[in-house]
Amino acid sequence: MRCPYCGSLDTQVKDSRPTDDSSAIRRRRVCPDCGGRFTTFERVQLRELFVVKRSGRRVPFDRDKLERSVEVALRKRPVDPERVERMLNGIVRQLESMGDADVASETVGELVMEGLKGLDDVAYVRFASVYKNFREAKDFEEILGRLANEEPEGEALAPKKNPVQSD
Repeated sequence: MRCPYCGSLDTQVKDSRPTDDSSAIRRRRVCPDCGGRFTTFERVQLRELFVVKRSGRRVPFDRDKLERSVEVALRKRPVDPERVERMLNGIVRQLESMGDADVASETVGELVMEGLKGLDDVAYVRFASVYKNFREAKDFEEILGRLANEEPEGEALAPKKNPVQSD
C-alpha cells in the first residue's frame, strides 16, 4: 500500500480488525520512511461493476461516490451510521448479484431511493429531488403526497372499511 504522505511503497500493517458490521477489514498502517500513520479498509468485491450513465457512457462503479451522495441526503438527520452502512452494503450486494457487470444509473438511483425511504423520509425527498431533477414545487408536493398516503409498516394494504358502515 502506497503511503499517502510520501508515496513510499513500503508501508507496514500495525493493526487489523473487522469493522462493526464485519463487511470490511480495517487496517492501521505506518510508513517506515516518513512515520506517517493512516487507515485503509479492505472489502470483498464479487465482480467489477460499471455504471451506464444516461448518456451511454460507462464508468467504474464507485462505492465511495455512492456513500458521499447518501451522506449529502442524510446531512444533519438523526440516522445511525451503522444503518447507513448496512443500507450501502445491501445496495452493493444487490448490484453485484444482478449478474451483469453493467448497471444502469437509474437502477442505482432507484435502489438508493428505496433504501433511504426505509431510513429517513427527509433524506428520501432530498435525494429524490436531485435524482429526479425536481424543477417546481408541485414535484415536491407529488412525492410528499405519495409518502403521506403510504401505509405505516405492519398494516395491511387492503382497503379500510368505514367503521360507520356495517357488513
